[in-house]
Amino acid sequence: MQKAHSTSDILKFAIPSLIGILLFIFPIPIDGGFTIPVGLMANTLEGWLHGVIPAIMTILITFIGIATVVFKLVKPASIKEGTFFYSLLNVSIFWTVVRVVGMILVIMTFFQIGPEAVWSDYTGGLLLYDLLALLFTVFLFAGLFLPLLLNFGLLELFGALLTKIMRPVFKLPGRSSIDSLASWLGDGTIGVLLTSKQYEQGYYTKREAAVIGTTFSVVSITFSLVVIEEIGLGHMFLPFYFTVLLAGIVAAIIMPRIPPLSRIADTHYEKAEPQNNDLVPEGESRLKWGFNQAVDRAKKNEGIGKFFQNGGKNVLDMWLGVAPVVMAFGTIALIIAENTPVFTYLGMPFIPILELLQIPYAAEAAETMIVGFADMFLPAILGSGIESELTRFVIACVSVTQLIYLSEVGGVILGSKIPVSFGKLFIIFILRTLITLPIIALVAHMIF
Repeated sequence: MQKAHSTSDILKFAIPSLIGILLFIFPIPIDGGFTIPVGLMANTLEGWLHGVIPAIMTILITFIGIATVVFKLVKPASIKEGTFFYSLLNVSIFWTVVRVVGMILVIMTFFQIGPEAVWSDYTGGLLLYDLLALLFTVFLFAGLFLPLLLNFGLLELFGALLTKIMRPVFKLPGRSSIDSLASWLGDGTIGVLLTSKQYEQGYYTKREAAVIGTTFSVVSITFSLVVIEEIGLGHMFLPFYFTVLLAGIVAAIIMPRIPPLSRIADTHYEKAEPQNNDLVPEGESRLKWGFNQAVDRAKKNEGIGKFFQNGGKNVLDMWLGVAPVVMAFGTIALIIAENTPVFTYLGMPFIPILELLQIPYAAEAAETMIVGFADMFLPAILGSGIESELTRFVIACVSVTQLIYLSEVGGVILGSKIPVSFGKLFIIFILRTLITLPIIALVAHMIF
């Protein structure tokens, strides 16, 4: 029997959801590319506060590093179990060490203490003054407004409508389509944050959260444009992005069906009550069922004060929980990439593969295949001097479809509750490279 909803109940669903769509999904043309309003607000604020954000991030990362150690040693009675700050500070020894390492690195970088290899413009400086400066504002606006997507029924509606596509093709619930869209039009980190919050609320299993975080956290259209410009092929953006989408979709179909993602347990987050709104009763219209679920979800909200309280917790969780991890893993990875031949050696097995695929300058291209794990912009920088346009095209496409890089998306995944370890991230990165490379090479040979 269809539920009767009052006009005010329907508006509780419709208005916040529409605002959420406008903020996170509606594309805005800017500087020859596209972004979303949340991304635009983040970029604008970052431009205004660029000079002071590194100092703010240094203070925040230092505070959480010290606070976590003090909590581990003292366990103050004033921080009660089950509270927000208890869950923020009650982390394992491993993550305590990561936070302390992030604190040490951010202090060395901000004050330029110790070896230049730590704080140079290509290592710690890149993380603190470029990436973390932007993430500060992205986390602020994305965290504050995420409840518009999460808590007012939009995901329930899409879950019911799109499960028939997402389940058989990608082995995911329909609501995950919103995560992908937010990433594609905005930023991969926004997709990861959206996924992590839904996992913590019991809407995704461990496997589903891991699949979405590592498979659908697509680099935005805007950043893709930066990559193809850096590689010197800006005039080929359309065939480049078509190739990225094609290879990315194939990888998204294959990755959930093979280890390590296929072996992650289909169980829910231990601290969450499992939710399942994707199942539509027999004989019920998907649209009606999804609409009813959406309005019911919106009715549970407790007013604007609770909305901003939840958003504020999201922001603090990202600033204090995620930023130190990004600083620690990103800086270490970039130090290794810039100052050692490790990634060159790791890329050597790709030389025969690239030669088999008839890619010119295979040895030079092989160096870029693994270095993207540290930062996805490094392959474009290293490959920009290669003479062959075909090879540069392949490098640009591969760097975008690899998705996981420690200086941003990978670091955010490791800092979130999504159950993917560093080792699994690296294996997923390699598998994505091996899956997408032949497709990209095939298309490249057809174009050139």
